[in-house]
Amino acid sequence: MVGIIIASHGDFALGIKKSAAMIFGEQEKVEAVTFMPNEGPEDLKRKLHKAIAKFGTEEVLFLVDLWGGSPFNQANILLEESPETRAIISGINLPMLIEIYASRITMTKAHDIAKAILLKSQESVKVTPEKLQPVVEQQIVAQKEEGLGSIPEGTVLGDGNIKFVLARVDTRLLHGQVATTWTKTTNPDRIIVVSDKVSQDELRKKLIEQATPPGVKSHVIPLKKLVEVTKDTRFGDTKALLLFENPQDVLEVVEQGVNIKELNIGSMAHSVGKVLISSSLSVDQEDVNTYKKLADLGVKFDVRKVPADKQADLFKLISDKASEGLSL
Repeated sequence: MVGIIIASHGDFALGIKKSAAMIFGEQEKVEAVTFMPNEGPEDLKRKLHKAIAKFGTEEVLFLVDLWGGSPFNQANILLEESPETRAIISGINLPMLIEIYASRITMTKAHDIAKAILLKSQESVKVTPEKLQPVVEQQIVAQKEEGLGSIPEGTVLGDGNIKFVLARVDTRLLHGQVATTWTKTTNPDRIIVVSDKVSQDELRKKLIEQATPPGVKSHVIPLKKLVEVTKDTRFGDTKALLLFENPQDVLEVVEQGVNIKELNIGSMAHSVGKVLISSSLSVDQEDVNTYKKLADLGVKFDVRKVPADKQADLFKLISDKASEGLSL
């Protein structure tokens, strides 16, 4: 695995490492190196050497805050020690760091990650209102949308069956952890939020569209529409990530024939009457009964906030709270 050193003036490196861990989970072979006002270049160089020594690999990617700053200059000196296995990227930001974490899953060379990351990180810089975006970019997007056209009804694409790369229960629906970590690890071409309530809420629909990562389309549809989509052969080439607010909505579509084989349970917010069974999951007896029905229908459960988390046993979490009023 490529070692990553985040180096900055002040505590920025520590902060961004912690922020990325909240979204992508704790990562191996990642070191934060700070350059403080009372330190000199040799102090910084010594810290960088120490960080490299912890990795046990010559494949190292330096992520620095400023091109030409002290962290960059000292990293550049160390790069010359092994130019074929080390690389530097400046202007580090949170979307870039998360993209790099995702790239490390399949890429084993620092140079490969550095080459792949630049365009992706540029795509993450956006502004809203949309009218503030550069006119050229708006025209390109419009041309792409215009060229899609409509597919005649009855057309069979692929094998005619939509693919679900992930089905997730998350009270927050589309947010940072989903838009970055889960999209990077499952590679959908569409994110579909399935909710009768949200599909009628124009503000929430707009916020979801704005949170959608570059290169992925997003849709907010009612439960009935998802059932229809799974029977439409025009979606045979589609890889979809499904998001539900609660397990009851999942059960309703599964009972109507939607083929969800595994359900990722990421986050269920706490409210009156619910019991906290993990740091991010709160359920009541209705939720428990719903999960039991889903299990009886053959649905498996994957309890994780982010891909890096260790999977937990849903029903063991529930049984451990039997004294608080939950029963299986």
